[in-house]
Amino acid sequence: MRVLSPVPKKRARIEIIPLIDIMFFLLASFMMVSLSQTHMKGIRVNLPAAVGPPPSGVKDFVSIKVLEGNAVFFDNQYVADDQVLPRLFQLHRANKDIKISISAQPMAMYGDVIGVLDKVRSVGITKVGYQIRAAGGVTQAAPAPPPPPGP
Repeated sequence: MRVLSPVPKKRARIEIIPLIDIMFFLLASFMMVSLSQTHMKGIRVNLPAAVGPPPSGVKDFVSIKVLEGNAVFFDNQYVADDQVLPRLFQLHRANKDIKISISAQPMAMYGDVIGVLDKVRSVGITKVGYQIRAAGGVTQAAPAPPPPPGP
């Protein structure tokens, strides 16, 4: 005859979470010990410094600024209005792939900037960039639209 025990029978369980904690602790400990024992030993070598190619006399980039009153500056050097086109021809002749960056003061006339752009395009320069800056928080009221033409 079989007698049952009043104490419930429990099955043995292996808890894995404490085992994982112990493994992480051991891993971190071994990593810290191995890093503290590493001493960097090497031979000092005097390496040559990198030297780029010598600068060529050909310009590949020109910054053009248009100021108020149609004052034009090539790389911060003033150029008279009648000398802008010959200067552009000279630059294009020296380097066919020259790059131009056009910027303007906020008070420069739109027509003056477009006139410089037309001269750049007429010479044959196709690589043109525009420097545009955001208005630094300045808010201006939009101009009123012109009145409609009367009959």
